[in-house]
Amino acid sequence: MAWINLTFFAEEKDIDLLSEELNSNGALSIFIQDKNINNSNEELIFGEPHSGQNKFWSTSQIQALFSDSVDIKKIQHALISNFKDVDFTFNTSSVSETDWVKLSQSQFKPICIKNRINIVPSWLEIDNPKLINIILDPGLAFGTGAHPTTHLCTEWLIDNVSKEKKVLDYGCGSGILAIAAHKLGAKRVKGVDIDPQAIIASKENGALNKCYIDWINTEKDFKFHADLVVANILSSALSVLAPLLASYCLPKGKIALSGILESQESQIKKIYSPWFKFEKTLKSDGWICLSGIKE
Repeated sequence: MAWINLTFFAEEKDIDLLSEELNSNGALSIFIQDKNINNSNEELIFGEPHSGQNKFWSTSQIQALFSDSVDIKKIQHALISNFKDVDFTFNTSSVSETDWVKLSQSQFKPICIKNRINIVPSWLEIDNPKLINIILDPGLAFGTGAHPTTHLCTEWLIDNVSKEKKVLDYGCGSGILAIAAHKLGAKRVKGVDIDPQAIIASKENGALNKCYIDWINTEKDFKFHADLVVANILSSALSVLAPLLASYCLPKGKIALSGILESQESQIKKIYSPWFKFEKTLKSDGWICLSGIKE
């Protein structure tokens, strides 16, 4: 079976009505993304929940997938007739039958961090047994090692974990940071998250790596005092959780905070300054990881 992919650009104000029109004409799926994705002028409107008024980017690329049995010219004509203010430039392409699982898996490659930790998708063989290898099954929870914030937090763990340290991974996602801390030799590791899917993913990835870590849903009360606290979550959540995260960190312990844009650095530092003295900030691709010592 084959499909037809129809692509064009549109302004933010027209996206909802265009989506309805495409659906009414038999679109099997509609994919919307920033026209400037991966460019320096990309709009990070989904970097934080409720951080902006726009529902979509100022200019979006729309891709609509149709069965190859439809008259795509007729659909294009309907769009032009019903949206006279939109300057359409259409591009159509044929999409053939594909092994989507294999295609998806091909996008994940081993990730080496500081020549110490190697993050390897579960379907690939370990290519460097001399490194600390983390076998990861990317799934519903955040944390494949590819995002700059995960990378920065892993760097921080490499520099700070030692055998006598107890580590708390708050917002564990896929469990990658907790597993990294365990494999780096931490004395005890606890991973917590509010998302039940994250706990499931963390348990599965922990088992893959023979790391038997305490995985807890944050809806349950727990007591834990850690030498190292790492929280790779959005800054909006970090802002609210400051007193709680500080309470989990032992005196003279350290905290790593990520999921923060460079523009939000001073705001988060101010919120956490009653408890922590901050050290050098790690940065990558517009994202940062703050490191602080509890006073």
